[in-house]
Amino acid sequence: MTDLSTDPATQTTSADTTAAASALLAANRRRRRIRRWIAIGTLPLTLAALLFVGKLLSMYAFAHQSISAYVVDDYAGSEASARGQEFLNWFEPFKAPFNVGTALAGAEKLPEARTKLEESLELAHGLEVCTVRINLALVIERQGDAAAADGDGAGAAEFYGEALTLTSETPEECNSEEAQQQSSDPDRDMQKTKEDTEDRLKQKQQEQQEQQQPEEQKPEEQEQPEPQPSDEKLDELKEKLEQGQQERDQRQDGEEPGGTGTDKPW
Repeated sequence: MTDLSTDPATQTTSADTTAAASALLAANRRRRRIRRWIAIGTLPLTLAALLFVGKLLSMYAFAHQSISAYVVDDYAGSEASARGQEFLNWFEPFKAPFNVGTALAGAEKLPEARTKLEESLELAHGLEVCTVRINLALVIERQGDAAAADGDGAGAAEFYGEALTLTSETPEECNSEEAQQQSSDPDRDMQKTKEDTEDRLKQKQQEQQEQQQPEEQKPEEQEQPEPQPSDEKLDELKEKLEQGQQERDQRQDGEEPGGTGTDKPW
């Protein structure tokens, strides 16, 4: 009977099995290390992707909240939501200050609104400037209206002039269909709004300038010259003067020199 424990073939098979198992374990350990390093290496990219998606979702959420609040005249809520867009706003940096400025304008905080809209205009590019210019011009016009209501005609005229310059310098591309589609208010005709704003500003500026003119410079209040007599009247007056001179000469010729008569009673 053969002893299996000392059989060379059995010993060889057992050694091969052990070696294969060891090699498999080593390979598994290498794969685990590789996967671990891959996970560590891709972790920043994964986090960046998550942040990117989260930022996009938050921007749309804040924008929707800001618009919804503005529609129902909740300007404070609209401003708060718009300010939520300011953090890490890499994609459309002009929109956060634009939305904040528009909300402030709705709340009649005109100086603050103008500051944010001017900031938005500096960040805007291409057709983005179109809607920013319109809103900024409207805010400056309202500043002029406020100055006029306070009796500051000179200040009002200056505001109207600034708004008119801003409107007239709007790029021609803003009259295109593409610009209309990118407008914050698609129902508003940008070209018609621009033309109406220019006409309105010109009229308001002219009214304020006319009110600032000194009273003596107003043509309707200038002193009228005294009417001059006609030639016929002058001839008649001359004739009367000559006739009176002749009568005096005749009376002087009829008097006797050295006369002692009494004085006439008249």
